[in-house]
Amino acid sequence: MRKEAVFDIETKNTFQDVGAYDPSLLEVSLVGVYFYETDTFEAFLEEGLPSLWPRLERCDRIIGYNSNGFDIPCLQTYYTGDLRRIPSLDLLEEIQKHLGFRIKLDDVAHATLGVGKSGHGLQAVEFWKKGEIDKLKSYCLQDVKVTRDVYEYALEHKEVKFADRSGIVQTISLPIEPVLHAQNPGINLSLGL
Repeated sequence: MRKEAVFDIETKNTFQDVGAYDPSLLEVSLVGVYFYETDTFEAFLEEGLPSLWPRLERCDRIIGYNSNGFDIPCLQTYYTGDLRRIPSLDLLEEIQKHLGFRIKLDDVAHATLGVGKSGHGLQAVEFWKKGEIDKLKSYCLQDVKVTRDVYEYALEHKEVKFADRSGIVQTISLPIEPVLHAQNPGINLSLGL
């Protein structure tokens, strides 16, 4: 049984609000997660993060898009252990290794899957500020679904696609594999051990 999870976070504020490009200065509004083990999409508001940590700690790998550069540093301020100790796969990093530059998730999803994100990150901040939590959850979980589907496509085809500046669809080799056997030592990282 696969014990991987695909995740995405939304924040209450922006880099402009905090005056620096530093994810650790942002406040988390919501974390959306797809758990392979239970085949469920779940959303965790900031106050629910303590119930998320043990579930992530049990994962053999967590998967995201720009997760090592944004999501994990942002979440780290809420976590007493070291989130970097949980094995992770950042699809953006893998794409950048093979391509040499960064591509938005929406561009990869459109070219690879024919579907994209439901909006942009600033909308999520507005949903939070207006108290539109259901819209925030829906937005975030759609991003999680798109990320999961790009991951699944890469697992099956060992590639993903994007449209270049001329609009021509290009293929990027992405030879990734699922984690099928526990690699995570099972340490309770939330206690800072």
